[in-house]
Amino acid sequence: MHHFIGQPHTADHPIAHVDARVKLVSALALLVMVISSRGCGFPLFVAGLFLVLCRVIGVRPRTLLVRFAEPLFIAVTVLFLKLFFSGTVALFSFHVAGLEIVGHRDGLVEGLCIVSRIVGAVSLVTFLGFATSFTDLMAALAWLRVPRGLIEVSLFAWRYLFVLFDDAQVVYSSQKNRLGYAGCLRGLRSFGTLAGALVIKAFDNSQTVTTAMVQRGYDGRMPLLRHRPFRLGEVALSLTFVLFMGVIWKI
Repeated sequence: MHHFIGQPHTADHPIAHVDARVKLVSALALLVMVISSRGCGFPLFVAGLFLVLCRVIGVRPRTLLVRFAEPLFIAVTVLFLKLFFSGTVALFSFHVAGLEIVGHRDGLVEGLCIVSRIVGAVSLVTFLGFATSFTDLMAALAWLRVPRGLIEVSLFAWRYLFVLFDDAQVVYSSQKNRLGYAGCLRGLRSFGTLAGALVIKAFDNSQTVTTAMVQRGYDGRMPLLRHRPFRLGEVALSLTFVLFMGVIWKI
């Protein structure tokens, strides 16, 4: 099973060997600070810190850009809406087709604060994802008493996501070799065929897996990983870091 998506070498970094429960609790505490921050300074500080840590553990800049593409699109959309549709203090204005478009100073400030929180939270979660294997993260969530059904469904989805991805690559390569994507209309038709084939393949795999697991005694409860005892050094270092960040957040 794949543990670190696209970054297998991050498993060799010392941060990856820290107890997942310690990293998860620390990340949740920092996430609360980022979301509840009143200004832009603390979220941007968190964003810069964890982006640097992502580079330290070996995450490629291109991978970070891919991870940030969708959140940044949402952030820019929120900033646009806040700038032109929220606030009372006019910053600038212009006319388009006889309509006056007004940008608001207080809307811009509020939008920038929201954008900073989005960037800070995404940076934190991205680092947690690269520094922690998925199975360890699910086990840590189980330790936090997250509903067991949600964890088991996530584990199944994670396992067979890669199977479907491999199947998609095979079908796509076959279509491409037969000029299935030569032209917009033909490409759309080929993509529809690919999507339909994956749906059928997923349904067939679900039946096969269900039958195999029932025959092996599966009763609806999946055994999760057992945790090793907490290490005092990891807990102390994590607590010190969270307290330090809390002081910065308070300032």
